[in-house]
Amino acid sequence: MKISGKSWKYGDDVNTDVIYPGRYTYQLLTEQEIASHALEDLDSSFAGLVQPGDIIVGGKNWGVGSAREQAVKTLKYKGVSAIIGKSFARIYFRNCLNEGLLAIVCPNAVDAIQAGENVSIDMEKGEIYTASGMFRFEQYPEYVKELVACGGIIPYTRQKLAERP
Repeated sequence: MKISGKSWKYGDDVNTDVIYPGRYTYQLLTEQEIASHALEDLDSSFAGLVQPGDIIVGGKNWGVGSAREQAVKTLKYKGVSAIIGKSFARIYFRNCLNEGLLAIVCPNAVDAIQAGENVSIDMEKGEIYTASGMFRFEQYPEYVKELVACGGIIPYTRQKLAERP
C-alpha cells in the first residue's frame, strides 16, 4: 500500500479534546458532521482545507486524553490517510488501527517534514519519503496491514468470517 498527501504538522501532546472537541461527543451526528469538527479547537482552518489523502504529522504523545473513538473517526471521515508521529498515546494508537487509520511512529521523519510539503508512505517497504529524504519505520505485521487496508477491525472481521468454509 502506498499513500501520498500534503502534510499537516502539529506539536506534542495533542489531546483528543482538540482533535475532536468533547462538546460534540454525545450528540448524534452524521459522519460528515463529525468530520466538520476535525481539529477545530487546534486549527480552525483544517476541516475546511484538508484533502482526502492528506497526512497528519504530530509530535510526541499524539492523541493523549480520553479513549473516545470519535477523535480517530473525525480524521478518517475527513479523508486523512495516515498520522506520522514521534509517539502516540497507547489507546489512540490502537483506536487508529481499529478504525483503519494508519498510525506510524517515526521521530526522524517528523523532525524533517515541513508543514504543507508532500509526503509519501510505502507500507510494504516501511519507508516515508519527504523533501529531506527517506526515513524507515518499523513495519507492521501482515495482519495489521490487512486490518488497515480493510478499513478497520469490523470490516476485517467480516472479511475473515466470510472466508471461513
